[in-house]
Amino acid sequence: MAQGPQQPAKGASAPASASSAAAASTAAGTATAPGSKSGAPDPALPGVDVLRQQLDAIPLQLGEADDGRKLLADVNAIGKAAEELAARRTEALADIDSRLAGLGPAPAKGAPPDTRDVAEQRAGLAKQRAAIDAELKLARLVAVDAEQRGTELIRQRREQFQAALTTRTDSPLGATFWRALRNAAPGDLERLSALGQELRQAARAALASDHRTAFLSSLVGALLLAVAGTWLAERLLVRLAPARLPAGRLRRSLLASVSVLAYVLLIGMAVQLAWTGLAADGGLSERLQALSRATLRLAVFAAFIVGLGHALLSRKRSSWRLPGISDTLAQRLSPYPWWVALLAAFSGLATEVNSLVDASLAAEVSVHAATALLLSATVALALRHLRAPASGDGGAPVEAPAPSPGPDPAGDGSAAPRPLWVGLLVAAAGAAVVATVLMVALGYIALAGTLTRQMLWTGVVFATTYLLFELVDDLCEALLSSKGGFGQRLHTGLGLDAKLLDQAAVVASGVLRIVLLFYMAVALMAPFGTGPDEVFRRGTTVDHRLKVGDITLAPQALLTALAVVVAGLLMIRMLKRWLSERYFPNTSLEPGMRSSIVTLLGYVGGVLVVAVALAGLGISVERIAWVASALSVGIGFGLQAIVQNFISGLILLAERPVKVGDWVVLGDTEGDVRRVNVRATEIQLGDRSTVIVPNSEFITKTVRNMTLTGAPGRVLLRLPAPLDTDAKRMRDLILQAFREHEGVLDNPEPIVQLEGIVSGTLTFLAIGYVSNPRNAGSVRSDLLFSILGALREAGLALSPPATTAVAPYVPAAAQAPLTTVSVPQPGSAN
Repeated sequence: MAQGPQQPAKGASAPASASSAAAASTAAGTATAPGSKSGAPDPALPGVDVLRQQLDAIPLQLGEADDGRKLLADVNAIGKAAEELAARRTEALADIDSRLAGLGPAPAKGAPPDTRDVAEQRAGLAKQRAAIDAELKLARLVAVDAEQRGTELIRQRREQFQAALTTRTDSPLGATFWRALRNAAPGDLERLSALGQELRQAARAALASDHRTAFLSSLVGALLLAVAGTWLAERLLVRLAPARLPAGRLRRSLLASVSVLAYVLLIGMAVQLAWTGLAADGGLSERLQALSRATLRLAVFAAFIVGLGHALLSRKRSSWRLPGISDTLAQRLSPYPWWVALLAAFSGLATEVNSLVDASLAAEVSVHAATALLLSATVALALRHLRAPASGDGGAPVEAPAPSPGPDPAGDGSAAPRPLWVGLLVAAAGAAVVATVLMVALGYIALAGTLTRQMLWTGVVFATTYLLFELVDDLCEALLSSKGGFGQRLHTGLGLDAKLLDQAAVVASGVLRIVLLFYMAVALMAPFGTGPDEVFRRGTTVDHRLKVGDITLAPQALLTALAVVVAGLLMIRMLKRWLSERYFPNTSLEPGMRSSIVTLLGYVGGVLVVAVALAGLGISVERIAWVASALSVGIGFGLQAIVQNFISGLILLAERPVKVGDWVVLGDTEGDVRRVNVRATEIQLGDRSTVIVPNSEFITKTVRNMTLTGAPGRVLLRLPAPLDTDAKRMRDLILQAFREHEGVLDNPEPIVQLEGIVSGTLTFLAIGYVSNPRNAGSVRSDLLFSILGALREAGLALSPPATTAVAPYVPAAAQAPLTTVSVPQPGSAN
């Protein structure tokens, strides 16, 4: 049965661990790095021969008495040391190559030989290079062999564990189980008493006159750290958080996270201080040293559980509580983190002691059975409070994490319905409790113990993930949101839109949540059978990865891609703003050209940033091109119009036949170009409405650009008059009106011509020029007002088809009542 950590059988020589191997290599003498700059031995790393001996000492096949976890750690340490040794030898090799290059090329055959000093230096460097190159190759070979050996150990350990899970022992309900335990009890007690004797000897040595003060001081210090230290740290955090942190949710989540770290740190320091005082004379045996390391790990894990439960429940300060649960439920659940932590610590300690004293199989089975039943009972009691109705015992169901503070202050149990995932988690825990009890009763104690440990571990992982979720949400809102101080500085300094900052906060929070879910999935998918002391080691390394097809996704790759996207887009935005506000105003470029360059730079930079981010994820440009070629048929048919407009937009940005600020006429659309995008162009009409025109319209159709070459505007008037009109007098009046208007240019001069005589009507053609075509309409209106007034005063009149009839001027005294005469419009039926 694979119950907990196992040690080699008595009399068997266990392979040297990484630490013992390093000590052995130090005693034997470390390897010298030939060709190194100092030429001195490297005390940090063993030589390649020592690493090979350590690797060969590890058995190829795991025995029943072998500790697979320890052997795997030794193999990983050897592989890491070999990789570091190879890296250092690579640096030394590069140094020698540079020194050889400084001597120049070796003389060719028949050429004059080098001088004696140069030849000796070249020969010495070549010899050193050969030695370093050989050691480098051997180190790389050791690293490869260590990786293969580790993979094989993992496979064998998994097979042993799976075989142990299906092993059935005597049920605790039968007499055979208790008979075996009774028969093994005398031997187990004798072995346990031997370990206790070692502990008493160490205590007597520490209480000797020479070390008594240090030992007692360390015990008092440990007790103060564990009791008074945690109490004082909690109160200091509560006092400092409102004073140092801005108002908001970040106070609660940051206080909860820091309090958990404070618990772990203080309890770990207390246990370490106690063992340090006990080992004041340095006389701890090997078994006591192993016990001290196990005690420290288990104490840290128990402190983490207690701190996590205390931070999330916040029994005494409901306003600082992260989950939206009532005060009554928090009060009822507050003892359970202590019970779970103590049970986990004592069960792990019992397992470690059994391994140290080589206890009997019956003792190990009994420990695992008792642990499974006690933890299951504790979980069952906690679930009873969670499932209790609000009107019953005052408890309340777990509800969704509330973004706003506000658990029920009255504690009446009224709460919102809990989310589905919480209900599923509670149901799974209840099923695991029932399954554990049945497995213990049937004799599958190994499987029951494993299921119980995994249930405990899953609860810790989910609680930690929830706390980190709240922390990253609050951090993103405080740092990026427009409501926070830093976000307001970004809004003011970089000119970022407030809504854009809020969106960035939400997106960053979502991305970080995905990263946390990735680590949680890695932890939950890890092989079963790990004790609680390994919870901190799971999911903390960045070597875990997920493979989807031919693409390998690793946490460091995801974080690198995210950093590239954020930094790249920020740099592009800063560059665009610098160009628009600092550089382009000092150039002679037109505003339209400036806008086109900035827009094109944004699109090109965005494409490059996305390409680099995908390359960081392992998606090369070749794969992107392959996908694009595979979708070419769909692009050709379904996305033809989009691609056409995109290419047309690039042509408009490059050739600039139409730019921002131009006055264009496209069919029935006439207005000013306000923005040129890669897909469409925005045109503002005279009524301030906007027409979005696809870019392909500007490429495939006739477009009139009124302001492309800076040509002056033209004002053209056709004025009809009766046949008996004094043509010379009328021409002078019209020409005088053009010359007197300040908007009409003197060069070229305005002209008035008699265009022709049609059906007894004289048609005068008047042409004047203005500096800007946009002013032609207003100047035309002013000229018509002036000409009509001048003709009325001169007694001249216009005739149809003009829309306005001008009667001769008559003094006011002689005016008769006017008769309205309808003037026929051009093209109307009489």
